[in-house]
Amino acid sequence: MHSPLIFSGNANRPLAEEIARHLGVTVGRALVSTFKDGETQVDVADSVREGDVFIIQPTCPPVNDHLMELLLMMDAVRRASAHRMTAVVPYFGYSRQEKRSKGREPISAKLVANLMATAGADHLLTMDLTAPAIEGFFDIPVDNLGAGRILAEHCLKNFSHRDIVVVSPDVGGVERANKFRQMIGTQAQLAVVFKEHPKAEMIEILGMVGEVTGKTAVIVDDIISTGATLTKAAELLVKRGASKVYACATHPVFAKGAIERIHDSPIEKVIVTDSIPVPQNQCGAKIKVASVAPLLADAITSIHEGRTMSDLYKKLKARPIKGRGAIDALSR
Repeated sequence: MHSPLIFSGNANRPLAEEIARHLGVTVGRALVSTFKDGETQVDVADSVREGDVFIIQPTCPPVNDHLMELLLMMDAVRRASAHRMTAVVPYFGYSRQEKRSKGREPISAKLVANLMATAGADHLLTMDLTAPAIEGFFDIPVDNLGAGRILAEHCLKNFSHRDIVVVSPDVGGVERANKFRQMIGTQAQLAVVFKEHPKAEMIEILGMVGEVTGKTAVIVDDIISTGATLTKAAELLVKRGASKVYACATHPVFAKGAIERIHDSPIEKVIVTDSIPVPQNQCGAKIKVASVAPLLADAITSIHEGRTMSDLYKKLKARPIKGRGAIDALSR
């Protein structure tokens, strides 16, 4: 069997190279640049004829540029007679626009799903969709992997789990936080912060349910964008008596001002993944990055070899973590 063919746009080349390293291959040659008039140019230099192609491209900011790169790369690969093409999109941009909140708004996530399928994707591999129902927007197979176990393992290496309370920063994230709590261990407790959005990009904290006095609070979310939800929740937790506040999130969007907001907050450490690249010179002491490259490499291997994904999903299930886990190297 031939090896999978790995290609990458400009969104997260380091992640693509790390995935390729785990697979024992190199990232294929593809020029992804911009014409002088601003149009995206794509030139796939390696042959993909009858190959099993995986294009690694999170649609992170600048979202529209990276989305167009992905669509054009898929179109180029399809026209070059690839046997199969999987879009590996660790962060799925527009995932928060999966429904209409007003009468004349688009359902942007559905449109993006249509575009990917039209461009030629046979399969989508993604991580921690904001709304799992987005899978239903696609008429192609979708695998939505969770990074919770990677983040939980990292937490357990850094502090005792006996005094932890896992906090969901909103009602919609309760299921995610509870799964994280189960991974941390049965002694961990659960708390929920209530918020509302008076306007777009505005957050108002209303209150919380759960006891955090004297405990280490771990806020668990899927995305950190402006950081307002995270930092305001942390301030409330400190007011309610939490001894320390940490945070975990899969996707570090980090909109303008978010990192500064985190560093000025009572949060001691924020653990994120490399689904979106975070420049090390911007991280500072509070932000730690755990890699999802091994997980995505395992998923690519399963898809390429035609093996069931069930075994991989079982590894990611919400069950107590034993031992030091798969990411010990991060602490060295």
